[in-house]
Amino acid sequence: MDGYIHSLESFGTVDGPGLRFVIFCQGCPLRCQYCHNPDSWAVGRGTRMSPEALMAQYARNKAFYGNGGITVTGGEPLLQIDFLLELFRLAKEAGVHTCIDTSGATYREGESAYNEKLDALMPLTDLVMLDVKHIDAQAHRALTGMDNAPVIAFARYLARKGVPLWVRHVLVPGVTDDPAQLHALGRFIGTLKNLKALDVLPYHTMGVAKYERLGIPYPLANVPAATKEQAVKARQIILAGIRQARMQQKG
Repeated sequence: MDGYIHSLESFGTVDGPGLRFVIFCQGCPLRCQYCHNPDSWAVGRGTRMSPEALMAQYARNKAFYGNGGITVTGGEPLLQIDFLLELFRLAKEAGVHTCIDTSGATYREGESAYNEKLDALMPLTDLVMLDVKHIDAQAHRALTGMDNAPVIAFARYLARKGVPLWVRHVLVPGVTDDPAQLHALGRFIGTLKNLKALDVLPYHTMGVAKYERLGIPYPLANVPAATKEQAVKARQIILAGIRQARMQQKG
């Protein structure tokens, strides 16, 4: 089962614990306004690669990865769930730590065939990094083109399965930085007992040049990059929401 691959990174340092072999899958259902890889959107394109070939590339640098492993990101990797299943089976046979970086947008409750594959994938998955774009459904749709109901449902699914969860949130000035919404995000993820970490990533403008090369208008042309200080403050607000949710659960 070949996968459609956008690109590879041999030594990723921000895509999960330790040093990672990062596989960027091609294809994504979202159109996030701050996406810095619009060339990864189209489905069924990219370079076709087999799980065996990718594991062979990992093996070449195995000595350097130590307590790291493989992260599959995108695009949206869960669009290619059959490929992921085979890749992660091989990875676990080799004793490699596996991580999925996903938006959760492909999840659909009640779709039994897809969910059976997801149920088979989860025992092979050591960590899920879930990108929660916005906790408000209407704002999420404006930002990404899709409602966030699948994302919320997927987060709850991961909690039921007990899959370790690492939540990421991109802080975009004037778009995803409302304190009330940040606190609401914290209150939601604070209900997830599998939550292991929280990252708030400052929005950057490094993708603008790629939009220009592709001839695509950049949706956030007038939005400044977020500062590290803004991201730290936002994380503190989310953490306060997490603490509130956990106190309520205890009470």
